[in-house]
Amino acid sequence: MKKRISALQESMAAEGINAYYVTDPFNLRYISGFTGTSGTALITANNAYFITDFRYREQAKAQCAGYEIIIAGGSAAHTSPLRFVQSVVVNENLGQLGYEEEYMTVAKFDELEDIVSARLIPASGMIEALRQTKDQEEITTIQRACEIADAAFEHILGFIQVGMTEIQVANELDFFMRSQGASGVSFETIVASGYRSAMPHGVASDKVIEAGDIVTMDYGCYYKGYVSDITRTIAVGEPSSKMKEIYDVVFQANQLVNEQAKAGMTGEEMDAIARDFIASHGYGDDFGHSLGHSIGLDIHESPNASIHNKQPLKEYTVITNEPGIYLEGIGGVRIEDDIILTEDGNKVLTHSPRHLIIV
Repeated sequence: MKKRISALQESMAAEGINAYYVTDPFNLRYISGFTGTSGTALITANNAYFITDFRYREQAKAQCAGYEIIIAGGSAAHTSPLRFVQSVVVNENLGQLGYEEEYMTVAKFDELEDIVSARLIPASGMIEALRQTKDQEEITTIQRACEIADAAFEHILGFIQVGMTEIQVANELDFFMRSQGASGVSFETIVASGYRSAMPHGVASDKVIEAGDIVTMDYGCYYKGYVSDITRTIAVGEPSSKMKEIYDVVFQANQLVNEQAKAGMTGEEMDAIARDFIASHGYGDDFGHSLGHSIGLDIHESPNASIHNKQPLKEYTVITNEPGIYLEGIGGVRIEDDIILTEDGNKVLTHSPRHLIIV
């Protein structure tokens, strides 16, 4: 954690901020290593304080290397987290305090403004910028989360059949991933069959899977705090010729991105690899979301592979490649992989078959 603290302190110095108050749970875990549910951190130019209540005292001591552990808040505490922050502001003569405005309620900001005398500077994004580039430990952990997702796909091919509901399939995926060591699911599992597969985020329903249905499954898991995110589309019985056609277009778009994506290209350029190909086959209006998003501690991180992202993508960003085509009232297809961007290309982390599988 000391290297991450130092990196944040360098960013603070560059922005002219001499203290930073961390409240976002994902940022807190990244900068401290803390996995509990109650805590904040205060980073100054020379010190790092982790603030929690008595329940997490031992956990914080074990997990938060490089921090002075402060017990504040809770029913038995003699001070509150913000009053401790104010004491540091006074003792270290801090003129500015950066805070995460994107993860703070109006009520909490009013309390912060009332108690802390330093000038408050909205500074969301500083830790998120550090999180964009994954280190080897993070990559190894994400790789394991992807391996669990791949194993779940292989398992579900032998489970899914006509007559089951989407919810049954989703529950089986979720249970299997937990049985392989996942601590939970990355998000509510999407299983969308038949006409419902035209819904990009068609969370599993009680719809019964019918013969000939296309079934899109978008799911992932948490492993040691990091996520995977995979989508595969299969057919249960022989699908229509139209669904086969759009499957082939999506498959080729996904493959093009896996072949061409690399660090240094902009998010817009990565998105265009798939978008231009799909548009050239007449389905441009049916691909209505961005190509991908970064993953890590959270399921949706920055940067995105999107027409709106004009910035170069950094090396060792882990990002999704998920082109799709959705025909209202008919059905849809999406294929999604997680990839690590490098200067000379990328490494694909998800290895489940991408060709059309008919079960």
